[in-house]
Amino acid sequence: MENKQTTQNGTAGAVRTARARALDVAYVGMAAAVLAVCSWISVPMPKPLVSFTMQTFAVALIAGLLGVRRGTAAVAVWLALGALGVPVFAGFNGGIAYMLGSTGGYLWGFLLWAPMEGFLFRLGKGKLPLLILGMAAGLALCYTFGTAWFMVVYARTTGPVALSTVLGWCVLPYLVPDAVKLAMAVPLILKGRKHVRSRICPLCAIHAQVS
Repeated sequence: MENKQTTQNGTAGAVRTARARALDVAYVGMAAAVLAVCSWISVPMPKPLVSFTMQTFAVALIAGLLGVRRGTAAVAVWLALGALGVPVFAGFNGGIAYMLGSTGGYLWGFLLWAPMEGFLFRLGKGKLPLLILGMAAGLALCYTFGTAWFMVVYARTTGPVALSTVLGWCVLPYLVPDAVKLAMAVPLILKGRKHVRSRICPLCAIHAQVS
């Protein structure tokens, strides 16, 4: 009788694990799709400026809802699709050449943003102050990496350029719009986080309620 009960418990556990993994993959896939759609919502800018997009909103939302591992995985899937030539970037662009261009560093910078925001938000146990800090730190990492990348690539293809010039092209015009987009993501994260976590990992919901 005891062995039968153990077998049933093991089978039920395996089913729950398989279901959780399937949801895991589904959420990562949907998040990558959301990031692609938000990339297509863009206002083209003349070169060498970066296009205005909803990418920062999407990355902040994904990292806050899915956490470190799944949020980073979603960004990685989106980048991988782009590297394969799927037009998932702003202006329906794709391909490794686009990703290695002067503004490509800001795309790669999202891979730094997602785990940073997810980690700090988890560290703060889902509280607003650490979410805001995580968003700000992630955006700062993205800006820093992207700007450094831009300066290197631009120097190789066109000629040396001053840091102040690059900041004027690629960072300063976007500070206020990005702040607005992050503010838009905050209530969606706070409202949807427990729902998403309870779907992916039932134990996470229990821990969230206890904490």
